[in-house]
Amino acid sequence: MDAKDDEARSIPELKLEAVIGFNGRVPFGLKLHPDKKYLIYPLGSLVILKRTDDGKQEFLHGHSNNVSCISLSKSGVYIASGQVNIMAVKAPVIIWNYAARAIHGQLLLHKAKVEAVAFSPNENYLVSLGGQDDGSIVVWNIETKQAICKSSASTYGYCLTVEFFHTSDNIFASAGSGTLRIWELDLTNRRIWPTDCRTGKLKRTVKCLEISECDQYMFCGTTSGDIMKINTRLKLLNNCGPARAKFSGGINVLKVLNSGDMLIGTGSGTLALEIELENGVTSVAFSDEGGQLLVGTEGAQMYRVSFEDFKADLLCTGHRSSIHDIAIPIGMSQVFATCSEEDIRLWRINKPKELMRLSVPNVTCNTLCFMSDGHGIISGWSDGKIRIFDPKNGKPLLIINNAHNMGVTTIANTRDSLKIVSGGREGQVRVWELQPQGHRLLDTLAEHKETVSCIKIKSDDRECVSASTDGTCIIWDLVRFVSLQRVIANTLFRTVCYNLDEHQIITSGTDRKVLSDPVDSLQHDVTRITYWYVLDGASIRELEASQSGAINTMHITNDGNHFVTGGEDKQLKVWDYMLGDVTHVGMPLGASITSTKISSNNSILVCTTADGGVWQWRFPHPPSS
Repeated sequence: MDAKDDEARSIPELKLEAVIGFNGRVPFGLKLHPDKKYLIYPLGSLVILKRTDDGKQEFLHGHSNNVSCISLSKSGVYIASGQVNIMAVKAPVIIWNYAARAIHGQLLLHKAKVEAVAFSPNENYLVSLGGQDDGSIVVWNIETKQAICKSSASTYGYCLTVEFFHTSDNIFASAGSGTLRIWELDLTNRRIWPTDCRTGKLKRTVKCLEISECDQYMFCGTTSGDIMKINTRLKLLNNCGPARAKFSGGINVLKVLNSGDMLIGTGSGTLALEIELENGVTSVAFSDEGGQLLVGTEGAQMYRVSFEDFKADLLCTGHRSSIHDIAIPIGMSQVFATCSEEDIRLWRINKPKELMRLSVPNVTCNTLCFMSDGHGIISGWSDGKIRIFDPKNGKPLLIINNAHNMGVTTIANTRDSLKIVSGGREGQVRVWELQPQGHRLLDTLAEHKETVSCIKIKSDDRECVSASTDGTCIIWDLVRFVSLQRVIANTLFRTVCYNLDEHQIITSGTDRKVLSDPVDSLQHDVTRITYWYVLDGASIRELEASQSGAINTMHITNDGNHFVTGGEDKQLKVWDYMLGDVTHVGMPLGASITSTKISSNNSILVCTTADGGVWQWRFPHPPSS
């Protein structure tokens, strides 16, 4: 295995240029650095630093899976982040040096997930809380990067959050379901001693803690929508309210203001001192003294809220769920479009910004492409309709009703922009003619038995290839509407591409094959990329694409020299078509890659992920002459 590891390390990394998205589901995930110059937040496996003045981004890469929690030390010298991992595998906590943009230390004790992290006020210690499968709480020495002590986080229930007191490095609190504790660090004996807070008959699940500046009281936001006030000296419930008008959706965030007022963010999107936001509030950061605050929501939105009028301005947004497809106009590299469960969004490339949003209530957009002349966005939806929108103003240009009775799953447009070829969940391929005042169905091609997952059209508009999860790819004649050739494999085909001269196609999906490794004499189960001849359907080449899951997406450059793949191994790969070698790889992302596209001029590579992230990379190979 050493030889293979060395080979993998020698492959150059793709340069990540920009990211669109924000994992608003991470509790307290949006931070503002004390220097007021950078926003800090997670997406996938990255911690992103975004400049407040011009939006320029920097990336802290060290996690191998989704970042699950984040904390910022009081002075801003350190950032701490934890991640999730598969069961029985340890999940690291990483302490970052903010100034150096580098890892200060990697701490490895928790299993499966790190639920929360918190710095002591003097930045001597870090406390980390494991998830429900781990159930432990650990205190770390930041300077030595070693664990001081470890203890079970609760006797009953499970912990969700942890917070240090303001005036002592030795006292912190933890809370969750069935547990509310104040802990004291005993350095001499390397122990932490818990004291359970007494709440009488009141039973609550606590999601957030806010400790008063003098450490006299602790405020606990609950899933029931009320707040418990705990006397920290007596470890005793002092009060609980509001008694009747509880906050809908539970309380996710608490902040005590300098005025003594309390700012409350709820799961229903209410920010009290009252304002209604689109999704549940998960984090709040103060921008400056008494002026503004920044709010993050579970819908991947960031708002700036003014204290003067308590008005919310949307700073940036992203998809909150898996992105299904991405499209870049032919001959353009300034904009691209993405589609997700809730809508279609148009983005600017050079400065990632949402330009337009197209929503259709209660239906999901599965696929989209730009018309070849750039005059429309063609989209396929779960209600079986094809909808074409004007990319300039978002107005509907055409709706094809009942295009596929089980939903449209893939779509393509001919070079002359006069025809649409669509595929559906029922397995049919349909060819449509666009007319000045409507449309006409030219033919239905019904040889696939299951979902049509991908369609690509030849440059002369006379043939196309369709891939299906029934294990077949079929070459179709778009003039006579008959099948010309098919390839068959024991797989669920998910993606297909023509090569430059269109005499070959390349495919991938879930097809896996057990191969023997001559280096370690072991067998490896790998996903393959297969080259096929169009003329006779013969397999001519197989490449090992991934050892950990299906390939979901593939796209080839206009010059045919390179192609890119992405899938469930969460890593983007650029390949040399002729050599069959990987030339560049992207850093591992926190979620499966769902779609990818290369711009026509080979300048930009964009991919999307199942967590709603949009990742923009510099494509490493200029177009050939």
